[in-house]
Amino acid sequence: MRRLPIYFLIDVSESMVGEPISQVEEGISTIIQALKTDPTAIETVWISIIAFAGKAKTILPLQDIISFYPPKYPIGSGTSLSNGLQHLMKELDSNVRKTTPTSKGDWKPIIFLFTDGVPTDNTDAVITEWKQRWQRSVNLVAVSFGSEANAGVLAQLTEHVLFFKNANIDSYKYFFKWVTASITTSSVNIESNGSGLELEKLDNDWLSKIDISKSAPVAQLVDDNYVVLLARCQQSSRHYLIKYRKSIGNNIWGGMNLETRSYLQVGAFPLKDDYFELSDAAAGNHKINTAELVGAPTCPCCSNQFALAQCSCGNIHCIGYEEMNTCPWCGKTSRYIVVEEGGGFDVNRTQG
Repeated sequence: MRRLPIYFLIDVSESMVGEPISQVEEGISTIIQALKTDPTAIETVWISIIAFAGKAKTILPLQDIISFYPPKYPIGSGTSLSNGLQHLMKELDSNVRKTTPTSKGDWKPIIFLFTDGVPTDNTDAVITEWKQRWQRSVNLVAVSFGSEANAGVLAQLTEHVLFFKNANIDSYKYFFKWVTASITTSSVNIESNGSGLELEKLDNDWLSKIDISKSAPVAQLVDDNYVVLLARCQQSSRHYLIKYRKSIGNNIWGGMNLETRSYLQVGAFPLKDDYFELSDAAAGNHKINTAELVGAPTCPCCSNQFALAQCSCGNIHCIGYEEMNTCPWCGKTSRYIVVEEGGGFDVNRTQG
């Protein structure tokens, strides 16, 4: 039986921390469980999962769906689409069977790319290579989780660029059912369908096709849709992330309607030890003034009251109500001051 390779190329950058990555983790498992009930899918579909942030990593090598065991998904710093695509092409080179004079190779692979942000690196070279080597040999479906992804870059990779309105848990359930149905239909009709891809009908309330003719690539080294801060717990020394999401408001000043930008707190999330494995150590230093940040969470590791305190060494950690606190980054013990309302100070932000 010829194989139908399915690759999930998943953005696990810091902006995915929290509910998005949890829903992806659960959704992929739901897809596989559903495929295991379909006899045709069991015989044809093979699955691989690749995660990318500042670096890329194979989370699950290409394998049949019976052998599938739900993996854990890491979080890393940055959104290097270049590294993600380079890694994907290496996997395709190594694992996709080509047709020979004596045997038929795999069916045309299907790739689902999930991303919620903008690339934090220059993608020109890798996109050129993708077009030359793989664009016509695979079916790529790029899905923007929310409206913040750079559709202009995705449009250079494929004509199938979709906008997933990840508004609530029901929308995630709908989305992963749609992916499952598209894989099942493709596997059933693959011999009669020349392209090997049959996407299910879209529900425009949750999933719609993006007009790529109106999307231009945007060069950006920091995902400006989010502000994500890397911090450490003073009590346990564990790392955690504080995540804010961009909000645009309107203010009337001098008779003019002006847009104002701020970042609203999403939450604080403890990190696993593999965070730095997928992070780009060469990323530059980027700053944000705390006056732009709305809301301050408690520490997700020890419940200290303030998760956003900055030591003179420049790093962020949590503090409680104690007069003296010790920085878990540099070990210095100091007295901390509270910034007056309306004031702010610059802190290091990740690439997001």
